[in-house]
Amino acid sequence: MATKVVVALEDDLDGGPADETVRFAVGSAEYEIDLSTKNATALRAGVRPFVEHARKTARGARRRAVRPSSARERSGDIRAWAKAEGITISDRGRIPASVVAQYEAATED
Repeated sequence: MATKVVVALEDDLDGGPADETVRFAVGSAEYEIDLSTKNATALRAGVRPFVEHARKTARGARRRAVRPSSARERSGDIRAWAKAEGITISDRGRIPASVVAQYEAATED
């Protein structure tokens, strides 16, 4: 005995049969909508004036925050101080707040 599964897309605008799923993004949010050919054409026509004047971006290319050298230097100072005090601390990653607090208390002028 065979089983046949049929997936039918429904147009999210008018409830009729949909022909495709259209993906788009606005701001930092990405969307998907199932549309008939007629409604998909209308969507594309509506955004065409904006797309014609827009720049394409690389997907997933997000800028990584860059720490200033002074922050890296301070982290190095804290790590060196912690090791000299016998406090176990990793060479990389976030410095625990408790260690930062101890460093600040010990180095207050």
